[in-house]
Amino acid sequence: MALHNLEKAENSTFKKKRVGRGQGSGMGKTASRGANGQKSRTGYSIKRGFEGGQQPLQRRLPKVGFTTKIEKPYVININKMTKIAELEEITLDNIKKIHKMKNSIKKVKLIGNGAKDLASKIKDENVITSRRG
Repeated sequence: MALHNLEKAENSTFKKKRVGRGQGSGMGKTASRGANGQKSRTGYSIKRGFEGGQQPLQRRLPKVGFTTKIEKPYVININKMTKIAELEEITLDNIKKIHKMKNSIKKVKLIGNGAKDLASKIKDENVITSRRG
């Protein structure tokens, strides 16, 4: 059975700095904390982002970065777009052929008088009508 060398590597350890242990240590009296004041006291900690009473940067700048994950449908009033009501089958592709809209639109909601009556013509799950007629 071979014995292992359990000694620490050279210069891998160092003595801990002992502050406040007399003038001869070079870190006596104020214990390397400077003069008096709040920062020299024990238990002192500053809040993250604190700027001495000035309004912190993160509170001065406007809030940005939130986008809702709920996708709202594109709304079309069938009273103004009567061509949609005349379609035999109402699908998202058929609506895009008649009505000019962005390709990124995934859902369409039909509103207006008589939109409820078109529910039987709708053949696409991405096209919905208003609950009220």
